[in-house]
Amino acid sequence: MKKAIVTGGTGFVGSNLCKFLIKNDWEVSVITRPSSDYSNISSVLNEIDVFEYDGQIERLIDYFNEKNVEIVFHLASLFIAEHESNQIDGLVDSNIKFGLHILEAMKESKTKLLINSGTSWQHYHSDEYNPVDLYAATKQAFESLVKYYVEAENIRVITLKLFDTYGEFDKRPKLINLLHKFADENKELNMSPGEQVLDLVHVNDVVKAYVKAYEYLVEQGIGFQEFGVGSKKPIRLKDLINKFEFITGKKLNVIWGGRNYRKREVMKLWGKYETLPGWIIEVSLEEGLLKYNGNKNN
Repeated sequence: MKKAIVTGGTGFVGSNLCKFLIKNDWEVSVITRPSSDYSNISSVLNEIDVFEYDGQIERLIDYFNEKNVEIVFHLASLFIAEHESNQIDGLVDSNIKFGLHILEAMKESKTKLLINSGTSWQHYHSDEYNPVDLYAATKQAFESLVKYYVEAENIRVITLKLFDTYGEFDKRPKLINLLHKFADENKELNMSPGEQVLDLVHVNDVVKAYVKAYEYLVEQGIGFQEFGVGSKKPIRLKDLINKFEFITGKKLNVIWGGRNYRKREVMKLWGKYETLPGWIIEVSLEEGLLKYNGNKNN
């Protein structure tokens, strides 16, 4: 039986990954915080080993040696699009410090394979490196630290850089949820002028990218490589809302220009990325919106 540790396993993408792994006969352990909400994995919680991490790295190292897993899927992160000064410590602790603790535990154990999670927002204007925000900058900083462990400790890593994710049972305050909420409540929705672009990837496809990355890491014996997890079918926000209305049959009262663009709004998506070999988009945006709408109506 394959064995994995998943960080961020109580989040939307992480919980879907845990369920997929369990369904495919993996032994799954998750590392959580004492304050974690387990509702996303309540249906499989009795099939998961949970380690609540309190920051004591010696306990984490002992846990890694006890579980002796082959791979870590590292999805834990703190996303803040426009941070306040008092949120810096949280971003650093979640996106850099915790990941370093994971890498140290891997160094001190037999677990040497890691699938790391990055973001397309590390590439503002599609530049080689130009972070959209501090969140993206912390992701890049962690990736630089990962490379030390690749070179010095023989840890092998693939970083998957995600675009926008969505899917059924998503509780996050993300765009598709917002559109359903305002349509159902018949409220005005203040939006920017709507020329920014997005690339939405259904959570089922994102989960399969993580598993495919594991397989590729094992088969190819690479040290470090990164791939983008996108459809390469960017869509303007205005066009997405038109598509949403057509597919769901719901009408939105959008006030275009009702708010300003965010600082460093993404008007051009990162396009200079390599796609993970063997991974394809199986759920089109149209199919995904239909699935999501069906869930909302049930």
